[in-house]
Amino acid sequence: MAEKVLLEAQNIHVNYGAIQALSGFSLKLMENEIVSVIGANGAGKSTFMNALMGMVKVAKGDIFFDGYPLSSQNYKIVRSGLSLVPEGRRIFAPLTVEENLKIGAFTRKDVSELKEDYDWVFSLFPILQERLKQYAGTLSGGEQQMLAIARALMARPRVLLLDEPSLGLAPIIIRGIFKELKRVNEQGVSILLVEQNAKQALLLSHRAYVLQTGRLLKEGLSKDLLEDRDIKAAYLGQSA
Repeated sequence: MAEKVLLEAQNIHVNYGAIQALSGFSLKLMENEIVSVIGANGAGKSTFMNALMGMVKVAKGDIFFDGYPLSSQNYKIVRSGLSLVPEGRRIFAPLTVEENLKIGAFTRKDVSELKEDYDWVFSLFPILQERLKQYAGTLSGGEQQMLAIARALMARPRVLLLDEPSLGLAPIIIRGIFKELKRVNEQGVSILLVEQNAKQALLLSHRAYVLQTGRLLKEGLSKDLLEDRDIKAAYLGQSA
């Protein structure tokens, strides 16, 4: 695995009024790596993703992408190489699958290469090609999550951010989607994943960070955290 740091967040603080959502959280994502951030509901996971994408204001701290300060403007962040699959999918329900995918590519200038990326996302999620002219709002929950991921990939990101991709999905659908995320990573896309489904996240990722009420609780290799007594008890539903 390459040791080049692709994305780095240093000492990130985010406040919602008097409430501190993140208190000095730091994270590194290497090139070609999958990193997960796990924690209970309200731990600050989604806040961290929104901070990376410029959707919430960072009160203190710095974010670097490929060695340079990351812009705080959404479209510039996407253009620089980060793409988010938001919590709850947030597809455009009144638009077709095809129109949603086109929106995912809106920042791109290399229009001639779009067909290659359509072929790529259809190889990952063949059902989307079958549903191309179907309204996105009529898709099943699993299909909508596939569309949200495919839409993000149409931006051709170097880092794919996923916020709770397993939310509301059946276990068999989750396993299928996570299998395809592994393929995405094997094809050169680094992945940062935040999840309440700690076991699935740790099984997929190389390294992981554990957030608790906005602060780092633990970090390490995912395989080690799977065997950690405290993590087993608190997040994996197993006795210590």
